[in-house]
Amino acid sequence: MVTQTKCYGEAVKLVVQVKLQPTPQQASSLEATLRACNTAACEAAAVARRTGVYRNYDLRRDVYQAVKGEHRLGAQAAQHVIKKVSDAYKTLSSNIRAGNLGRPGSKRRRDAESRPVSFRWDAAQPYDARMLSWQADAGTVSIWTVDGRCKGVAYTGSPQQLKAVASLPLGECDLVHRDGMWFLYATVEVAEQATYEPDGFLGVDMGIANIAYDSDGNRHAGTRLNGYRRRQQRLRKRLQTKSTKSARRLLARRRRKETRHAANVNHLIAKTIVTEAARTGRGIAVEKLTGIRDRVRLRKPQRVTLSSWSFHQLGAFLTYKAHRAGVPLVQVDPRYTSQTCNRCGHRDKRNRPDQETFTCRSCGVVAHADHNAALNIAQRGVEDWGAVNRPHAASPRSQPGRETCKPGPSGPGS
Repeated sequence: MVTQTKCYGEAVKLVVQVKLQPTPQQASSLEATLRACNTAACEAAAVARRTGVYRNYDLRRDVYQAVKGEHRLGAQAAQHVIKKVSDAYKTLSSNIRAGNLGRPGSKRRRDAESRPVSFRWDAAQPYDARMLSWQADAGTVSIWTVDGRCKGVAYTGSPQQLKAVASLPLGECDLVHRDGMWFLYATVEVAEQATYEPDGFLGVDMGIANIAYDSDGNRHAGTRLNGYRRRQQRLRKRLQTKSTKSARRLLARRRRKETRHAANVNHLIAKTIVTEAARTGRGIAVEKLTGIRDRVRLRKPQRVTLSSWSFHQLGAFLTYKAHRAGVPLVQVDPRYTSQTCNRCGHRDKRNRPDQETFTCRSCGVVAHADHNAALNIAQRGVEDWGAVNRPHAASPRSQPGRETCKPGPSGPGS
Protein backbone atom coordinates (compact mmCIF):
# COMPACT_ATOMS: atom_id res chain seq x y z
CA MET A 1 0.00 0.00 0.00
CA VAL A 2 1.30 3.42 -0.97
CA THR A 3 -0.65 6.47 0.13
CA GLN A 4 0.04 10.20 0.14
CA THR A 5 0.41 12.28 3.26
CA LYS A 6 1.59 15.80 2.40
CA CYS A 7 3.07 17.93 -0.36
CA TYR A 8 5.92 20.31 0.43
CA GLY A 9 7.10 22.66 -2.29
CA GLU A 10 8.84 20.51 -4.88
CA ALA A 11 8.52 17.20 -3.02
CA VAL A 12 5.65 14.85 -2.26
CA LYS A 13 5.77 12.78 0.91
CA LEU A 14 4.29 9.30 0.59
CA VAL A 15 3.63 6.62 3.19
CA VAL A 16 4.75 3.11 2.24
CA GLN A 17 3.53 0.12 4.25
CA VAL A 18 5.78 -2.94 4.58
CA LYS A 19 5.02 -6.05 6.59
CA LEU A 20 7.49 -7.24 9.21
CA GLN A 21 8.20 -10.96 9.62
CA PRO A 22 9.71 -11.17 13.11
CA THR A 23 10.67 -14.38 14.87
CA PRO A 24 8.65 -15.22 18.02
CA GLN A 25 11.39 -13.73 20.19
CA GLN A 26 11.54 -10.55 18.09
CA ALA A 27 7.73 -10.27 18.14
CA SER A 28 7.79 -10.53 21.94
CA SER A 29 10.30 -7.67 22.13
CA LEU A 30 8.22 -5.53 19.75
CA GLU A 31 5.09 -6.15 21.83
CA ALA A 32 6.90 -5.25 25.06
CA THR A 33 8.13 -2.05 23.39
CA LEU A 34 4.66 -0.93 22.31
CA ARG A 35 3.25 -1.71 25.78
CA ALA A 36 5.99 0.28 27.49
CA CYS A 37 5.73 3.26 25.13
CA ASN A 38 1.95 3.51 25.35
CA THR A 39 1.88 3.01 29.12
CA ALA A 40 4.36 5.88 29.39
CA ALA A 41 2.22 7.94 26.98
CA CYS A 42 -0.88 7.43 29.16
CA GLU A 43 1.02 8.58 32.26
CA ALA A 44 2.42 11.61 30.44
CA ALA A 45 -1.07 12.47 29.17
CA ALA A 46 -2.42 12.36 32.74
CA VAL A 47 0.33 14.73 33.90
CA ALA A 48 -0.37 17.07 30.98
CA ARG A 49 -4.09 17.20 31.84
CA ARG A 50 -3.42 17.74 35.54
CA THR A 51 -0.90 20.54 35.01
CA GLY A 52 -2.46 22.07 31.91
CA VAL A 53 0.87 21.84 30.04
CA TYR A 54 0.42 20.46 26.53
CA ARG A 55 3.23 21.88 24.42
CA ASN A 56 5.93 19.39 23.51
CA TYR A 57 8.99 21.14 24.94
CA ASP A 58 7.15 22.43 28.02
CA LEU A 59 5.74 18.99 28.78
CA ARG A 60 9.17 17.43 28.33
CA ARG A 61 10.46 19.32 31.39
CA ASP A 62 7.77 17.72 33.56
CA VAL A 63 7.73 14.10 32.38
CA TYR A 64 10.94 13.29 30.49
CA GLN A 65 12.88 11.75 33.36
CA ALA A 66 9.92 9.67 34.56
CA VAL A 67 9.07 8.45 31.06
CA LYS A 68 12.64 7.50 30.32
CA GLY A 69 13.57 5.94 33.64
CA GLU A 70 10.47 4.01 34.74
CA HIS A 71 9.72 2.31 31.41
CA ARG A 72 13.20 1.45 30.08
CA LEU A 73 12.85 3.85 27.17
CA GLY A 74 15.80 5.34 25.36
CA ALA A 75 16.19 9.08 24.93
CA GLN A 76 14.76 9.15 21.40
CA ALA A 77 11.84 6.90 22.30
CA ALA A 78 10.99 9.04 25.33
CA GLN A 79 10.98 12.20 23.22
CA HIS A 80 8.73 10.55 20.61
CA VAL A 81 6.33 9.44 23.34
CA ILE A 82 6.04 12.99 24.69
CA LYS A 83 5.56 14.43 21.21
CA LYS A 84 2.85 11.83 20.55
CA VAL A 85 1.02 13.00 23.66
CA SER A 86 1.35 16.65 22.65
CA ASP A 87 0.08 15.93 19.14
CA ALA A 88 -2.88 13.98 20.55
CA TYR A 89 -3.95 16.97 22.65
CA LYS A 90 -3.49 19.27 19.68
CA THR A 91 -5.79 17.05 17.61
CA LEU A 92 -8.31 16.92 20.46
CA SER A 93 -8.28 20.71 20.73
CA SER A 94 -8.88 21.06 16.98
CA ASN A 95 -11.83 18.67 17.13
CA ILE A 96 -13.35 20.57 20.06
CA ARG A 97 -13.01 23.91 18.24
CA ALA A 98 -14.54 22.41 15.09
CA GLY A 99 -17.55 21.15 17.08
CA ASN A 100 -16.84 17.49 16.32
CA LEU A 101 -17.31 16.52 19.98
CA GLY A 102 -20.64 18.26 20.51
CA ARG A 103 -21.79 21.65 21.65
CA PRO A 104 -20.39 23.45 24.71
CA GLY A 105 -21.81 21.86 27.84
CA SER A 106 -22.66 18.51 26.25
CA LYS A 107 -21.59 15.39 28.16
CA ARG A 108 -19.29 14.16 25.40
CA ARG A 109 -17.53 17.49 25.16
CA ARG A 110 -17.20 17.83 28.96
CA ASP A 111 -15.61 14.38 29.14
CA ALA A 112 -13.18 15.22 26.32
CA GLU A 113 -12.18 18.46 28.02
CA SER A 114 -11.70 16.95 31.49
CA ARG A 115 -10.33 13.44 30.99
CA PRO A 116 -6.74 12.75 29.94
CA VAL A 117 -6.08 11.29 26.52
CA SER A 118 -5.52 7.52 26.61
CA PHE A 119 -3.61 5.19 24.30
CA ARG A 120 -4.19 1.53 23.49
CA TRP A 121 -1.34 -0.80 24.34
CA ASP A 122 -0.70 -1.37 20.62
CA ALA A 123 -1.06 2.23 19.42
CA ALA A 124 1.48 3.14 16.74
CA GLN A 125 4.91 4.30 17.91
CA PRO A 126 7.09 6.66 15.82
CA TYR A 127 10.68 5.74 14.96
CA ASP A 128 13.42 7.94 13.52
CA ALA A 129 16.75 7.14 11.86
CA ARG A 130 18.51 6.75 15.23
CA MET A 131 16.09 4.02 16.29
CA LEU A 132 15.62 2.21 12.98
CA SER A 133 17.90 1.34 10.09
CA TRP A 134 17.13 -0.42 6.82
CA GLN A 135 19.21 -3.09 5.09
CA ALA A 136 17.47 -3.07 1.72
CA ASP A 137 19.83 -5.57 0.09
CA ALA A 138 19.15 -8.16 2.79
CA GLY A 139 15.46 -7.21 3.19
CA THR A 140 15.82 -6.63 6.93
CA VAL A 141 15.61 -3.80 9.45
CA SER A 142 17.42 -3.15 12.73
CA ILE A 143 14.92 -1.71 15.21
CA TRP A 144 15.21 -0.46 18.80
CA THR A 145 13.19 -2.25 21.50
CA VAL A 146 13.13 -2.14 25.29
CA ASP A 147 15.04 -5.46 25.23
CA GLY A 148 17.82 -4.02 23.11
CA ARG A 149 18.38 -3.69 19.40
CA CYS A 150 16.56 -6.29 17.29
CA LYS A 151 18.71 -6.92 14.26
CA GLY A 152 17.80 -8.82 11.12
CA VAL A 153 14.02 -8.39 11.36
CA ALA A 154 12.81 -9.46 7.91
CA TYR A 155 10.23 -7.43 5.99
CA THR A 156 8.26 -7.97 2.81
CA GLY A 157 5.92 -6.09 0.51
CA SER A 158 4.96 -5.56 -3.10
CA PRO A 159 7.71 -4.80 -5.66
CA GLN A 160 6.57 -1.16 -5.67
CA GLN A 161 6.85 -0.91 -1.88
CA LEU A 162 10.25 -2.61 -1.74
CA LYS A 163 11.61 -0.38 -4.51
CA ALA A 164 10.35 2.74 -2.69
CA VAL A 165 12.06 1.96 0.63
CA ALA A 166 15.26 0.88 -1.16
CA SER A 167 15.66 3.85 -3.52
CA LEU A 168 13.87 6.87 -2.06
CA PRO A 169 14.90 9.12 0.89
CA LEU A 170 13.33 7.73 4.08
CA GLY A 171 11.95 9.80 6.93
CA GLU A 172 10.11 8.92 10.12
CA CYS A 173 8.45 5.51 10.42
CA ASP A 174 5.60 4.17 12.55
CA LEU A 175 5.60 0.71 14.12
CA VAL A 176 2.05 -0.68 13.86
CA HIS A 177 0.49 -3.85 15.30
CA ARG A 178 -2.76 -4.91 13.61
CA ASP A 179 -4.64 -8.22 13.58
CA GLY A 180 -1.65 -10.05 15.04
CA MET A 181 0.66 -8.73 12.31
CA TRP A 182 3.47 -6.18 12.44
CA PHE A 183 3.92 -3.34 9.96
CA LEU A 184 6.21 -0.39 9.37
CA TYR A 185 4.70 2.74 7.82
CA ALA A 186 7.68 4.48 6.25
CA THR A 187 7.59 8.07 5.00
CA VAL A 188 9.41 8.50 1.68
CA GLU A 189 10.01 11.62 -0.38
CA VAL A 190 9.24 11.72 -4.12
CA ALA A 191 10.30 14.54 -6.41
CA GLU A 192 7.34 16.50 -7.75
CA GLN A 193 7.14 17.11 -11.50
CA ALA A 194 6.99 20.66 -12.82
CA THR A 195 3.44 21.92 -13.36
CA TYR A 196 2.62 22.70 -16.98
CA GLU A 197 0.39 25.46 -18.37
CA PRO A 198 -3.00 23.77 -18.81
CA ASP A 199 -4.96 23.82 -22.07
CA GLY A 200 -8.35 24.04 -20.37
CA PHE A 201 -9.60 22.19 -17.31
CA LEU A 202 -11.29 18.89 -16.63
CA GLY A 203 -14.10 19.60 -14.18
CA VAL A 204 -14.98 16.95 -11.59
CA ASP A 205 -18.32 16.94 -9.77
CA MET A 206 -18.28 14.69 -6.70
CA GLY A 207 -21.46 13.26 -5.29
CA ILE A 208 -23.17 10.30 -3.64
CA ALA A 209 -25.22 8.78 -6.46
CA ASN A 210 -22.19 9.28 -8.73
CA ILE A 211 -18.89 9.33 -6.86
CA ALA A 212 -17.36 11.47 -9.62
CA TYR A 213 -18.67 12.83 -12.93
CA ASP A 214 -16.23 14.72 -15.15
CA SER A 215 -16.84 17.35 -17.79
CA ASP A 216 -16.01 14.86 -20.58
CA GLY A 217 -19.11 12.91 -19.63
CA ASN A 218 -17.32 10.06 -17.86
CA ARG A 219 -19.29 8.81 -14.89
CA HIS A 220 -17.90 6.89 -11.93
CA ALA A 221 -21.13 5.55 -10.45
CA GLY A 222 -21.47 5.02 -6.72
CA THR A 223 -24.21 2.38 -7.02
CA ARG A 224 -21.98 -0.60 -6.28
CA LEU A 225 -20.07 1.13 -3.47
CA ASN A 226 -23.27 2.40 -1.83
CA GLY A 227 -24.82 -1.06 -2.15
CA TYR A 228 -21.72 -2.59 -0.58
CA ARG A 229 -21.94 -0.15 2.31
CA ARG A 230 -25.64 -0.90 2.86
CA ARG A 231 -24.84 -4.62 3.06
CA GLN A 232 -22.07 -3.91 5.53
CA GLN A 233 -24.45 -1.78 7.60
CA ARG A 234 -26.97 -4.63 7.79
CA LEU A 235 -24.21 -7.01 8.89
CA ARG A 236 -23.04 -4.52 11.52
CA LYS A 237 -26.53 -4.27 12.96
CA ARG A 238 -26.78 -8.04 13.32
CA LEU A 239 -23.35 -8.28 14.97
CA GLN A 240 -24.05 -5.35 17.29
CA THR A 241 -27.21 -7.00 18.61
CA LYS A 242 -25.18 -10.07 19.66
CA SER A 243 -22.67 -7.97 21.65
CA THR A 244 -20.30 -10.90 22.17
CA LYS A 245 -16.51 -10.78 22.16
CA SER A 246 -16.31 -12.59 18.82
CA ALA A 247 -18.95 -10.25 17.37
CA ARG A 248 -16.94 -7.20 18.39
CA ARG A 249 -13.85 -8.76 16.82
CA LEU A 250 -15.74 -9.34 13.56
CA LEU A 251 -17.06 -5.77 13.66
CA ALA A 252 -13.52 -4.40 13.82
CA ARG A 253 -12.44 -6.59 10.90
CA ARG A 254 -15.40 -5.56 8.77
CA ARG A 255 -14.83 -1.89 9.50
CA ARG A 256 -11.25 -2.14 8.28
CA LYS A 257 -12.29 -4.17 5.25
CA GLU A 258 -14.91 -1.59 4.26
CA THR A 259 -12.38 1.22 4.70
CA ARG A 260 -9.84 -0.52 2.48
CA HIS A 261 -12.47 -1.22 -0.18
CA ALA A 262 -13.62 2.42 -0.31
CA ALA A 263 -10.01 3.65 -0.44
CA ASN A 264 -9.24 1.32 -3.34
CA VAL A 265 -12.26 2.62 -5.28
CA ASN A 266 -11.16 6.22 -4.67
CA HIS A 267 -7.61 5.41 -5.75
CA LEU A 268 -8.83 3.96 -9.05
CA ILE A 269 -11.12 6.92 -9.75
CA ALA A 270 -8.43 9.48 -8.91
CA LYS A 271 -5.85 7.68 -11.06
CA THR A 272 -8.25 7.60 -14.03
CA ILE A 273 -9.04 11.31 -13.78
CA VAL A 274 -5.40 12.41 -13.37
CA THR A 275 -4.25 10.19 -16.25
CA GLU A 276 -6.89 11.65 -18.59
CA ALA A 277 -6.03 15.22 -17.62
CA ALA A 278 -2.30 14.59 -18.16
CA ARG A 279 -2.94 12.88 -21.50
CA THR A 280 -4.93 15.84 -22.84
CA GLY A 281 -2.73 18.56 -21.30
CA ARG A 282 -5.52 19.93 -19.11
CA GLY A 283 -5.72 20.79 -15.44
CA ILE A 284 -8.24 19.45 -12.93
CA ALA A 285 -10.92 21.56 -11.28
CA VAL A 286 -12.70 20.21 -8.19
CA GLU A 287 -15.17 21.65 -5.71
CA LYS A 288 -14.23 23.05 -2.32
CA LEU A 289 -16.28 20.75 -0.11
CA THR A 290 -14.89 21.82 3.27
CA GLY A 291 -17.62 21.82 5.89
CA ILE A 292 -20.24 20.23 3.62
CA ARG A 293 -21.68 18.16 6.49
CA ASP A 294 -22.37 21.36 8.40
CA ARG A 295 -23.84 23.21 5.40
CA VAL A 296 -26.10 20.53 3.95
CA ARG A 297 -29.42 19.72 5.64
CA LEU A 298 -30.70 16.23 4.85
CA ARG A 299 -33.49 13.93 5.93
CA LYS A 300 -32.53 11.43 8.63
CA PRO A 301 -32.25 8.39 6.28
CA GLN A 302 -29.76 10.33 4.13
CA ARG A 303 -27.43 11.35 6.97
CA VAL A 304 -25.71 7.97 7.26
CA THR A 305 -24.98 8.01 3.52
CA LEU A 306 -23.48 11.49 3.69
CA SER A 307 -21.39 10.68 6.76
CA SER A 308 -19.94 7.56 5.11
CA TRP A 309 -19.20 9.39 1.86
CA SER A 310 -15.41 9.67 1.65
CA PHE A 311 -15.29 12.79 -0.54
CA HIS A 312 -12.39 14.22 1.45
CA GLN A 313 -10.33 11.11 0.75
CA LEU A 314 -11.08 11.26 -2.98
CA GLY A 315 -10.11 14.94 -3.02
CA ALA A 316 -6.85 14.16 -1.19
CA PHE A 317 -6.04 11.36 -3.64
CA LEU A 318 -6.70 13.65 -6.60
CA THR A 319 -4.49 16.34 -5.08
CA TYR A 320 -1.43 14.19 -4.43
CA LYS A 321 -1.69 12.24 -7.70
CA ALA A 322 -1.97 15.52 -9.61
CA HIS A 323 1.10 16.88 -7.78
CA ARG A 324 3.09 13.77 -8.65
CA ALA A 325 2.12 13.99 -12.31
CA GLY A 326 2.61 17.78 -12.57
CA VAL A 327 -1.07 18.31 -13.39
CA PRO A 328 -2.44 21.72 -12.29
CA LEU A 329 -5.31 21.39 -9.81
CA VAL A 330 -7.59 24.15 -8.55
CA GLN A 331 -10.43 24.13 -6.04
CA VAL A 332 -13.41 26.26 -7.03
CA ASP A 333 -16.48 27.62 -5.28
CA PRO A 334 -19.19 24.94 -5.61
CA ARG A 335 -22.15 27.25 -5.04
CA TYR A 336 -24.93 27.06 -7.65
CA THR A 337 -22.95 24.81 -10.00
CA SER A 338 -25.90 22.39 -10.06
CA GLN A 339 -28.47 25.15 -10.70
CA THR A 340 -26.62 27.12 -13.40
CA CYS A 341 -26.78 26.32 -17.11
CA ASN A 342 -23.29 25.77 -18.50
CA ARG A 343 -24.39 27.07 -21.92
CA CYS A 344 -26.24 30.33 -21.20
CA GLY A 345 -25.39 30.93 -17.53
CA HIS A 346 -29.04 31.09 -16.38
CA ARG A 347 -29.45 30.11 -12.72
CA ASP A 348 -32.70 28.84 -11.27
CA LYS A 349 -33.65 26.22 -8.67
CA ARG A 350 -36.30 24.98 -11.08
CA ASN A 351 -33.56 23.97 -13.52
CA ARG A 352 -33.26 20.79 -11.42
CA PRO A 353 -36.60 18.97 -11.68
CA ASP A 354 -35.04 15.86 -10.11
CA GLN A 355 -31.71 14.49 -8.92
CA GLU A 356 -30.42 13.38 -12.33
CA THR A 357 -31.95 15.85 -14.78
CA PHE A 358 -30.98 19.42 -15.63
CA THR A 359 -33.38 21.41 -17.81
CA CYS A 360 -32.57 25.06 -18.43
CA ARG A 361 -35.72 27.19 -18.28
CA SER A 362 -34.02 29.89 -20.36
CA CYS A 363 -32.35 28.20 -23.36
CA GLY A 364 -33.97 24.77 -23.05
CA VAL A 365 -30.77 22.70 -22.85
CA VAL A 366 -31.29 19.26 -21.28
CA ALA A 367 -28.37 17.39 -19.68
CA HIS A 368 -27.43 15.09 -16.86
CA ALA A 369 -27.33 17.27 -13.74
CA ASP A 370 -23.89 16.07 -12.63
CA HIS A 371 -22.43 16.56 -16.12
CA ASN A 372 -23.78 20.11 -16.24
CA ALA A 373 -22.24 20.80 -12.81
CA ALA A 374 -18.89 19.37 -13.97
CA LEU A 375 -18.91 21.69 -16.99
CA ASN A 376 -19.53 24.67 -14.70
CA ILE A 377 -16.70 23.53 -12.43
CA ALA A 378 -14.37 23.26 -15.44
CA GLN A 379 -15.31 26.82 -16.48
CA ARG A 380 -14.65 28.15 -12.98
CA GLY A 381 -11.32 26.32 -12.99
CA VAL A 382 -10.27 28.25 -16.11
CA GLU A 383 -11.35 31.54 -14.57
CA ASP A 384 -9.68 30.91 -11.20
CA TRP A 385 -6.45 29.74 -12.83
CA GLY A 386 -6.38 32.85 -15.03
CA ALA A 387 -7.11 35.16 -12.10
CA VAL A 388 -4.12 33.77 -10.17
CA ASN A 389 -1.60 33.11 -12.94
CA ARG A 390 -2.59 35.75 -15.51
CA PRO A 391 -4.10 38.54 -13.41
CA HIS A 392 -3.62 41.18 -16.14
CA ALA A 393 -5.22 39.14 -18.91
CA ALA A 394 -8.82 39.66 -19.93
CA SER A 395 -11.25 37.88 -17.69
CA PRO A 396 -13.02 34.92 -19.32
CA ARG A 397 -16.32 36.28 -18.00
CA SER A 398 -15.92 39.34 -20.19
CA GLN A 399 -15.46 37.33 -23.39
CA PRO A 400 -18.57 36.59 -25.45
CA GLY A 401 -19.88 33.04 -25.42
CA ARG A 402 -17.69 32.04 -22.44
CA GLU A 403 -16.13 29.35 -24.68
CA THR A 404 -12.79 29.41 -22.90
CA CYS A 405 -12.36 25.77 -21.98
CA LYS A 406 -12.83 22.53 -23.81
CA PRO A 407 -15.95 21.10 -22.19
CA GLY A 408 -15.79 17.78 -23.98
CA PRO A 409 -18.79 15.91 -25.34
CA SER A 410 -22.24 16.97 -24.26
CA GLY A 411 -24.16 15.01 -21.70
CA PRO A 412 -27.24 12.91 -22.35
CA GLY A 413 -29.84 14.95 -24.13
CA SER A 414 -27.68 18.10 -24.41
